[in-house]
Amino acid sequence: MSSPTRRRQTGAAKSLTFRTFLALAAGKTAARATQLAGRGGGTAITGMVARRVDPKILEKLVLDRGEPVVAITGSNGKTTTARFTAALLRGEGVIVSHNSAGANLVQGVTSLAVSYADLRGRLPKGVLVVEIDEGALPRVAPELAPRALLVTDLFRDQLDRFGEIYAVADAIESVADALPPDAALIVNADDPMVATLASEREGIRVTFGLELDRSTDEITRAADTIRCPRCRADLTYRHVYLSHMGDYKCAGCGFERPRLDVAVTSLEVVGLDRTRCEIRTPSASLAIEIPQSGVHIAYDAAAAIAILVGLDVPLEHAVESLASVGPAFGRLEKIEADGRSIVLAFAKNPTSYNTTLRALATEGEPRQLLIAASNTLVDGEDFGWLWDVDFESMAPKVERAVVSGTRADELANRLKYAGLSPRKMIVVEDRCDALEAALHGLPAERRLVVLSGYTPLIELRNEMRHRGWTGRYWDV
Repeated sequence: MSSPTRRRQTGAAKSLTFRTFLALAAGKTAARATQLAGRGGGTAITGMVARRVDPKILEKLVLDRGEPVVAITGSNGKTTTARFTAALLRGEGVIVSHNSAGANLVQGVTSLAVSYADLRGRLPKGVLVVEIDEGALPRVAPELAPRALLVTDLFRDQLDRFGEIYAVADAIESVADALPPDAALIVNADDPMVATLASEREGIRVTFGLELDRSTDEITRAADTIRCPRCRADLTYRHVYLSHMGDYKCAGCGFERPRLDVAVTSLEVVGLDRTRCEIRTPSASLAIEIPQSGVHIAYDAAAAIAILVGLDVPLEHAVESLASVGPAFGRLEKIEADGRSIVLAFAKNPTSYNTTLRALATEGEPRQLLIAASNTLVDGEDFGWLWDVDFESMAPKVERAVVSGTRADELANRLKYAGLSPRKMIVVEDRCDALEAALHGLPAERRLVVLSGYTPLIELRNEMRHRGWTGRYWDV
């Protein structure tokens, strides 16, 4: 593939209309006002306002001008994979515009383009690295025409918003099938359903996954697609790496994991701070050390490297680039709070919870816990999936838990059934009060683990910012 910064020929670029100019000006003004008021980073309202003025603003800024786009979607790992991809591209000298705060719905993706464009509608000459919510992908993909589309994995996630996992897969596949032949489709071959997406499409296809000589996980009740996507027979696994992802085969029809173009061939997770791995590419083997923890980090790094393979971008500085990327907001992020230590752990579905709990368990955590769940539209209104989280493995370690959020009662009930004694729990629905209660009872030698969904984690982190312990979450 030619340079990823080459703009596609889309005909003569349309001149900027007065309506589009107003949309740009209004979006930028709304962002600035939001920032000055301390109400956020403008990562969503910019696009919301701009689209209200000109509903075609994203299409005009990106599609009509042939701007090169890397789109990253899937249930888990989007934010970290996008951060890795941006770092890798920048390391090879490519200018990157990136929605680094993780605002990935329609308004967030639009905000990315509006915030980076000047008032004449011109974006920097480089690549847009866009994290896109899997539910928003079918709507925004036609306005972006991605040069590369990566699918990280597919898990049950917010069934009230997305529907069943098969509906999500069908929606993503419709976008993948529509990619032009010169676009790259990058898929996680360890996920059976993702591995089969747009399998008949003509064009560039890059697979990635783990190729270890051992399992790093086991099939549990939280696993999703453990049936063959072709004949629906049970899959057998040579190795299980993360939930339902691994080296699989179907005895019924012979379907098996595709050959890996990019493979993690060795892996060592060191506490909560570091992941070491070897990643084989079509041209070399890279010894990587990343200042983040977990098997999922190896997946995200392999995914980002696979994007550059699909774009035919060299990986000369990949080792240094990945070594520079610390945790994103809430991804085992560490905060020092007046001499006390806090770990922020974002979890939104059974697999992300279980992966996070497994990482915390490597250091005997959590002992002192603040756990929160809310049923907002962003977080998902159905919390039945809490019963698929392996809280049972966590409960014996917990010395004290403050339970918070709009569904604190339901969460406390789940923890009780997991084996956590009610005597060890304090229910405090208000997030700021919950943080105060958790810190008030924190022993000097312990650190506080905050395990939370998206909205309560932002609320808690904003309170920490007001106390001077950390910066703005969109700057992480």
